[in-house]
Amino acid sequence: MSTQASRLEALMESHRNAEQKTRVVAITSGKGGVGKSTLSANISYVLASRGFKVGLMDADIGLANLDVMFNVRADRNILHVLRGEVGFKEIVVPLEENLYLIPGESGDEILKFSDATIVSRFIDEAQMLESLDFLIIDTGAGIGDTIQMFLRAADEVVVVTVPDPAAITDAYAMVKVVSKIKSDLSMVVNQVRNHKEGLKIFETIKKVAAGNIGGDLNLKMLGSVRSDPQVARSVKQRVLVCKEL
Repeated sequence: MSTQASRLEALMESHRNAEQKTRVVAITSGKGGVGKSTLSANISYVLASRGFKVGLMDADIGLANLDVMFNVRADRNILHVLRGEVGFKEIVVPLEENLYLIPGESGDEILKFSDATIVSRFIDEAQMLESLDFLIIDTGAGIGDTIQMFLRAADEVVVVTVPDPAAITDAYAMVKVVSKIKSDLSMVVNQVRNHKEGLKIFETIKKVAAGNIGGDLNLKMLGSVRSDPQVARSVKQRVLVCKEL
């Protein structure tokens, strides 16, 4: 597993040093149900609408849902790549101008593959990154080995949480784990009543982290997102909320 992690880091480093630079952003959370995938989808759409070429990878192994959110049918996904039936390029789904989905698998069969196998295939076919300005990786929740390797390889890691005690506790746990890999971390507090509530939650996590983690950790608030019934409606209707604004 450590060999795969080293290979993935080396791969991403080569892309950072290349003339064509792909910015890899991993969006993650300690707890499921905090709106991580919704944020990943909308951030990707906004970047693409501003002229950047964006790849959105559904890396929530076994629980992938971005194809549903975009209301597209993905006949082939990462499971078919792992079976050796197709390459990554063949599963890419064009969504909008400049926006491409690398669909994941929401069934149980993918869980039969080891974390090392999943990352190894990603490494072997990573030439798909060469033409992208951004690769947004929507990871699963928690701190599994595959998730940690993608976090290690990313240029930016964004932790998402909500105003729920369990989610806040899990967000801190995620910050603690990622701090061993990255010194710079960003946070988005989702589903808040107002910016003040989001800032208060962030400051609480930052204070606890400073007292218990210390070191060179640089935890910054990327922003907060107000709770809005329009977001829930957009998810049900399979239309990105950014498209409706």
